[in-house]
Amino acid sequence: MTLSAVVSTASTSLQPLMRLRAAAIITRPGQVLLHRAEGDAFWALPGGGIEAGESAGEALVREMQEELGLAVVPGALACVVENFFVYAGMAYHETGLYLQVHPQPASLLDRSPGPYEGVEGGRRLEFAWFELSALAGLDLRPPFLREALARGHEGVLHIVYRDPQPLAAASESTA
Repeated sequence: MTLSAVVSTASTSLQPLMRLRAAAIITRPGQVLLHRAEGDAFWALPGGGIEAGESAGEALVREMQEELGLAVVPGALACVVENFFVYAGMAYHETGLYLQVHPQPASLLDRSPGPYEGVEGGRRLEFAWFELSALAGLDLRPPFLREALARGHEGVLHIVYRDPQPLAAASESTA
C-alpha cells in the first residue's frame, strides 16, 4: 500500500537550490536516532547528499561512516519526500529518499546509550535516541516526521512538504 500526503503553503519567489538527500531511519524499540549540527536548534534524521553514481543506500553507508564511524546496512525505502524549505537564508527544493537502516550488530549504538558525537566537514554533530512518544514536543525537521515516525506505517509514503515559514522570517531566524 502506498500512502501519500501533501502539506502545502505558499512558495517563496526565490529560485531554490535542488538537492538529492538520503535519510536513515534507525530505530530500536520505542526510539529513533536523530542528529543535529552544531548551532542548529532542530533535530533531523541522519543522512546527507547522494553523490553522482551513488544509490541512496550507498550514500547512507558512506554518510554514517563519515559522520559517526558507524557501519550500517541499508534496508527498505520508507518514504519519498519532496521538501521545500529555507535554511540559513537559502531556499531549497530537496528530494529525500528515507530508508530503514540497520547498524551492524555490536556497533556503537548497541554498546552505548548515547548521545554520540560526530562530525560533518568541520562541524560537530550530535546524535541521540528519542522516544517516539516524545517527538510531538521536539523541533524536528521536516515537521511531518513527528507524526510519521511516531505512528509508523506500512508501504512507502510520498510526502510533499512546503515550509510555512516566510522567507523574511527564515532569514532573520538564521542570522
